[in-house]
Amino acid sequence: MSILTALARLLIFPGILFAVPAAWFFLWVERKSVAMMQGRIGPPFMQPFFDFIKLLGKSTPQRTGVAGALMRAWPLIAVSTAAGAVGLLPVLPSSGGFQGDLILLLALLEVPSICIIAAGFTSRSIFGEIGSAREAVLSVSYNVVFLLAIISVAASQHTFRLEALAQAPATSLRWIGILAVLICLPAKLHLNPFSLPNAEQEIYSGPMVEFAGPELAMWELSHGLEWVAATGLVATLIAPQMAFWGLSALAFVALSFGIVLLLSALAAATARLAIDTTVRFYWQCTIIFAVLAVSSALLMRLRS
Repeated sequence: MSILTALARLLIFPGILFAVPAAWFFLWVERKSVAMMQGRIGPPFMQPFFDFIKLLGKSTPQRTGVAGALMRAWPLIAVSTAAGAVGLLPVLPSSGGFQGDLILLLALLEVPSICIIAAGFTSRSIFGEIGSAREAVLSVSYNVVFLLAIISVAASQHTFRLEALAQAPATSLRWIGILAVLICLPAKLHLNPFSLPNAEQEIYSGPMVEFAGPELAMWELSHGLEWVAATGLVATLIAPQMAFWGLSALAFVALSFGIVLLLSALAAATARLAIDTTVRFYWQCTIIFAVLAVSSALLMRLRS
């Protein structure tokens, strides 16, 4: 990949110029669709953007020392890594990439969760620490399924390069992997029934309870960029790349939008699960998916 191509992907499409408005749009779609399914009006179209601007204009509590510097740094790191993950998505045909960029994408997708865990403990709030502990347990639980699914898809195509995976034909193991990734997305995006870390009725905002002003605005933007990156990863695995870049971009946006609606419907139709139930659910999914992945791999080997 050339430097110009890398900068175009990071800064223009599917990078920052596309990802930031898409992040606010996806946050609005999630909130609006959940409200409509629950018989409420929901927020206006521009509300996530207005919330972001309003938070930027508010003051931040005075913090000193290393803890204060870390609390300012965590949301910035989360935004940077989430934007980098979006920039790696192979949306356009012949978009470049490099061998092993899938591994880098998985690492970047995980950094915001690590930052949330660290932020809750750095805040020294009991509610933040409880939320961070829940986030850590939840992350360990669903990441086993998430990583196993992605690695199985990559192993079935004999490549860890994102562009090669996007162009590869669909197989049974690929669809099983996509289903497993979809099962993990509600937990990764803190949606019902896996919204344990930020349960407002129990622990206020969990790890975010001590954040305000521009810092909280950065956390909201990071969450929106995670929406774009996570749904975009599934969209690139589902939709084959097309010769015309406009069709590839349109398919990417449409599929991402459809996944947002699907996850929002699931969030509206379910209630929050307890932490032990969530862990048990994902470990059971791990066993089921592992059996399916091994069986599919053996079947593909026998056919070849």
